[in-house]
Amino acid sequence: MDLKRITSSLLFKIVVAIILGIACSFFFPVWLARVFATFNGLFGNFLGFFVPVLIFALITPAIAGLGRGAGKWLAVTTAIAYLSALVAGLISWGLATVLYPVLLAGQESVKTGDIEKGALEPYLKVDMPAPMEVMTALILAFVVGVAMTSVKSDTLYGGVADLRRVVMKVITVMIIPLLPVYIFGLFLSLGMNGKLVDVLSAFSKVLVLAIVVSFIMLIVQYSIAGTIVRKNPFRSLKNMMPAYFTALGTSSSAATIPVTYECTRKNGVSASVAGFVIPLCATIHLSGSMLKITLFAFAVMFMDGMHIPLGVAVGFILMLGVTMVAAPGVPGGAITAAVGLLSASLGFNDDQVALMIAAYIAIDSFGTACNVTGDGAIALVIDKLAKGTIQRSELDDDDELGLAAAIAGIEETEEKEAEGKAAQQSANQATSKEA
Repeated sequence: MDLKRITSSLLFKIVVAIILGIACSFFFPVWLARVFATFNGLFGNFLGFFVPVLIFALITPAIAGLGRGAGKWLAVTTAIAYLSALVAGLISWGLATVLYPVLLAGQESVKTGDIEKGALEPYLKVDMPAPMEVMTALILAFVVGVAMTSVKSDTLYGGVADLRRVVMKVITVMIIPLLPVYIFGLFLSLGMNGKLVDVLSAFSKVLVLAIVVSFIMLIVQYSIAGTIVRKNPFRSLKNMMPAYFTALGTSSSAATIPVTYECTRKNGVSASVAGFVIPLCATIHLSGSMLKITLFAFAVMFMDGMHIPLGVAVGFILMLGVTMVAAPGVPGGAITAAVGLLSASLGFNDDQVALMIAAYIAIDSFGTACNVTGDGAIALVIDKLAKGTIQRSELDDDDELGLAAAIAGIEETEEKEAEGKAAQQSANQATSKEA
């Protein structure tokens, strides 16, 4: 069972794709390699087309949901999760500014943009213009979502919620399963155009840095939470270690929820707050993912000889923070939602985006562990602020449970409810016919 879980994980498939891509680059004929270059071109163009739709479909219902169901404490929890993501991004920018000139000094002559030089030519190219720009999708999602918190329209809210489910289906059925093929094609092309060693050498250093910084981020989060609730931050962090190592093994925030809940309760958080915050933050709090994406994005910019001015970095981090809060709760969902911003804000090309995806997934479990462990810090703060105002009865409210399920990306609840309603309708129809 454990072996089956490992081999079916996205991380395992990505690692295999990287190894096979490197190995096949030594003996693949050019005509066969061009087949994968054609796929990568088509898949990359489809991502460019689909990402604005993805952003609108995910962010609109997430923002609109702030005025429904759980109410004030949902908004407060979401705001803290967003602030945590911003802090993670700013830490990444600061470290990149200070450390990259030293850490990547030997890589200054490596231009990630040179990846395209000598790359394999695809057999077929198909332009796929996006229905809107990424920034347009972000602004439109924000405006419509905020307006919907005031205009109570169940029809409109149900429409954007259905659109979110449709987009999630495309992500889980089409995009995520094809990512290993996309990564295979990238490393195959890198190996055949002689850029592989330079790129891997540079990114290995950033991989190690990202893991180290994730621990620093947890210390910062629990130090802030400890100051607010007046508890020893290191003792609280120690109590969360079972959740950290569970997430490290599963690479799934959702699968770690029961362990995270128990660890949070051990830190003295009330059952009502823990039962509310932990499932919610399992999807909307992605500070670890924010760290990885920003560290690798700034590394690509540095290797391209591009400056990372504070204004550009802050603008990118602000927008990426919104995307992280609304990112789909599936493996690779955060980086999939972020590719549009990488292209629109930082000017990344398809090969650079593919490198980002590979690097992100390579340490996905460390980012997930950072995310879920940080959820415990947010629960400590909410428990202090709420002061008993979040009651157990609130957790039994159908609307709130439906909202939490939608935000957490737990589709099983909705599917079971739909099956139950369908069965009931069938039974009613049968009764009517008999009558």
